[in-house]
Amino acid sequence: MTDQIENTSPFMKEGYTTVKIPNVSENTSNTVKQAKGDFATNGTQPSFALELDISTIEHGWYGNMMNGIGSIIGACGSVPCCVCCPNPYKPVHQGNVGLISRFGKFYKCVDPGLVKINPVTEIIKRVDVKIQIADIPRQYIMTKDNVTVSIDSVLYWNIVDPYQAKFGVKSVKKALIERTQTTLRHILGGKVLQECVENRESIAQEVQDITGSVASEWGVKIESILIKDFSFSKELQESLSAAAQAKRTGQSKVITARAEVDAAKLMREAADILSTSSAMQIRYLDTLTNLSKAPGTSVVFLPPSKDGSTYVKDGEGHMTSIGALQAQNYLNIAD
Repeated sequence: MTDQIENTSPFMKEGYTTVKIPNVSENTSNTVKQAKGDFATNGTQPSFALELDISTIEHGWYGNMMNGIGSIIGACGSVPCCVCCPNPYKPVHQGNVGLISRFGKFYKCVDPGLVKINPVTEIIKRVDVKIQIADIPRQYIMTKDNVTVSIDSVLYWNIVDPYQAKFGVKSVKKALIERTQTTLRHILGGKVLQECVENRESIAQEVQDITGSVASEWGVKIESILIKDFSFSKELQESLSAAAQAKRTGQSKVITARAEVDAAKLMREAADILSTSSAMQIRYLDTLTNLSKAPGTSVVFLPPSKDGSTYVKDGEGHMTSIGALQAQNYLNIAD
């Protein structure tokens, strides 16, 4: 806490011992203050019990008289059947602490339990020290790129200095909400929309750090700040959707164009290869092979080769020219 709190909060004044106690739920230590006596915890709640020395405070004969009258009235009110006198015993529930003031001046902090006060000169105010949730109202913020967004957030906080939170700030919860809203507007106003959407957690942490430093002066600890949702106007949503659709369409066209270019290159390479004489002869031979396997009689007109001869398949399945085949037939007849 700051020096201001150290000078104002009785929990931080000199003369009070600082002790370390183990937390029931964790193996950590919580720092608390006590004025006198042995320290005791109430379940998982740390103790804030302390009592200031007010023996030197002078209230005069009137104050002494009122104290005496209050003691008498309290004694009568402690009798169950006495309904005309106020009961001096006041309960402080678990999760709360009681701040007792005498003649309007704070002098004692009590832990949960049944507490006796003077019904005439003393009053007790209860302070909730549990972790509390505060919904930050929806607010509209303009980002750095002049886009208006609607943001929902939630704040988790708890009181660590009951005296400062009760007597130092009029409304702690309202002050925290206002401070958080202002910090959100300041941070989001310096970022573009894309950064706000992508860096939600880092923005929430930045808001928590800034707000927490101020809240510590109020006796409050900020546990966490969560940004629940970013909302846009209907026109902006349609514009963003159209932009995303156009981007996807453009990417699809680029991919299709690249595929067509690659296919054209492959077809060009294939055409270059098939246009060679060797490739044409292979195709001729494949065609002849298929025709020879077909049933029935087929008449095939073959284009001549460079030397003017035409190739056909002989009886043994080998390729030979027509002239060579005729010569072989003549030799067979002569034999």
